[in-house]
Amino acid sequence: MTTKITSRSRVRAVGQVVLGAAMLAAGTGHLTYQREEFRAQVPSWFPADPDLVVLLSGVVEIGFGAAMLTVWKQPWRARVGLLLALFFVAVFPGNIAQLTEHRDAFGLDTDTKRAVRLLFQPLLVLWAWLSTRPRADVAGE
Repeated sequence: MTTKITSRSRVRAVGQVVLGAAMLAAGTGHLTYQREEFRAQVPSWFPADPDLVVLLSGVVEIGFGAAMLTVWKQPWRARVGLLLALFFVAVFPGNIAQLTEHRDAFGLDTDTKRAVRLLFQPLLVLWAWLSTRPRADVAGE
């Protein structure tokens, strides 16, 4: 049983690190070379300047990336994961807007590709939550 717990803990730790690195990369992209692409995901109905939304969300993503790479003790680890999962839920309307407003970005140049992309957002939510949640069978986690 101990081996399974250790293996699961390692998988969760790798998941947390990979997601943290991905968030740092995405946040950096928001602020630099992918800035225009990310503007395509800001819904036209959202009452804020799209560029400001992209910049602020990039800063938030960098913060989440840093937290995912540095916060390992419970309960803070689970809180970071839950907040990141909620962030993925909060930005989901942007993905929907990209589909409904027929906006090309990130190689999503057809409605089919944009619709398929929507299916991956729940996986990001699960990834954030599952890689950081406390385990009842592991003391101190």
